[in-house]
Amino acid sequence: MSSSSTPGLSRLNDADDSTATAALHEVCASRAWGSKILAQRPYATTDALFTASDAAMAELTAEDLAEAMAGHPPIGRPKPGDPTSSREQSGMAGASDELKAEMLELNLAYQEKFGHVFLICASGRTGEQMRDAIRNRIDNTPEQEREIVRVELGKINRIRLTRLTALAEGDAA
Repeated sequence: MSSSSTPGLSRLNDADDSTATAALHEVCASRAWGSKILAQRPYATTDALFTASDAAMAELTAEDLAEAMAGHPPIGRPKPGDPTSSREQSGMAGASDELKAEMLELNLAYQEKFGHVFLICASGRTGEQMRDAIRNRIDNTPEQEREIVRVELGKINRIRLTRLTALAEGDAA
C-alpha cells in the first residue's frame, strides 16, 4: 500500500466533519469506527489511516460489529443500484443459478444461526470460494465467528479506504 499522501487523503483530512463522517460511513457503517477515524485526522499517509482503521476495528464491541455488518448485503444479493456492493460481489455475478440458490440457502442458515449476514471480504473471490467459506464457517461458535467477521471487516475497510483515498476530485465512488 502507498505510504504517501494522495489527493483523496488530503480531501478526507480537509473535509468538514459532516462530509468526512458521510464518506467514512460509506466505508464502514459502525459509528464507533467512524468516530475513531474522524477524531485522529489529519493522517500524514494512507498507511497511517490504515493503522488507525485496524486499531479502531480491534476495539469494536459486539454491538459495534453488528452495526458494521448491518451495512452489508448478503453475498449474492448486492444492494440494487449500489456500485460498491456490486463491485465487491462481482465473483457471484457469473455464478450458475444452482450456485446462487445454494448461496441463498446457506446465507439463510447462517443468518438464522448467528443473527447477522454472512460477511466475507468478497473482492477477488469466486462464487465457489465464497460458498466454500460459508460452509466452513457455519459450524463456528458465535465467538469464533465474531472474530472472523472483525478480520473480514478490516479487510473490506482497507479496500474501501484505498478507493476513497485514491479518488481524484470528480471521480465516482
